[in-house]
Amino acid sequence: MDNHLSFADVLRGGHPNSLGRTVEVVEAVLAAPTKFDQLYGCYFDGDETVRLRTSNAMKRLWRQQPDWFRPYLDRFYEEVAALTQPSTRWTLAQMALELAPLFTDAQRQRAIMVLKDNLTQYDDWIVLSQTLKTLGAWAKTDPDLRDWLIPQLERLAADPRKSVAAPAAKLLKRLRG
Repeated sequence: MDNHLSFADVLRGGHPNSLGRTVEVVEAVLAAPTKFDQLYGCYFDGDETVRLRTSNAMKRLWRQQPDWFRPYLDRFYEEVAALTQPSTRWTLAQMALELAPLFTDAQRQRAIMVLKDNLTQYDDWIVLSQTLKTLGAWAKTDPDLRDWLIPQLERLAADPRKSVAAPAAKLLKRLRG
């Protein structure tokens, strides 16, 4: 990777649904962890493709170096959660599920608020699907969350998209079990 280019420049361009040079950026951050903050800053780039690829890079990083995310968790669920791009919203849902052991109680509660917002304010099927996975897993041991989630599941089980309705119905059945 050219050291003169910013991560945003490297992530920019090409087909929006491709990874582009995301793997190169991940490798650069793994080789120089002090560059993590530079990558995090790409979430606030004006280019939607840069933000999408930033989410993909972050997912690859937390799966390899989860402890790097501990000092950023508050920022993810405040600053990144303020973004309305679907890829950032489904990434937050995945992150919450996969990094849950790192969360403080307050961070978990903040993540729950963000994910509740995902279910009530977003219609993107991937946002809904990823959010259902996380909230469904957490609702098994959280009666208040389960009580809030059940009406949402009833609504989503009637969604015309099978990719939304089927997982919602399955989770509803399991929670009512």
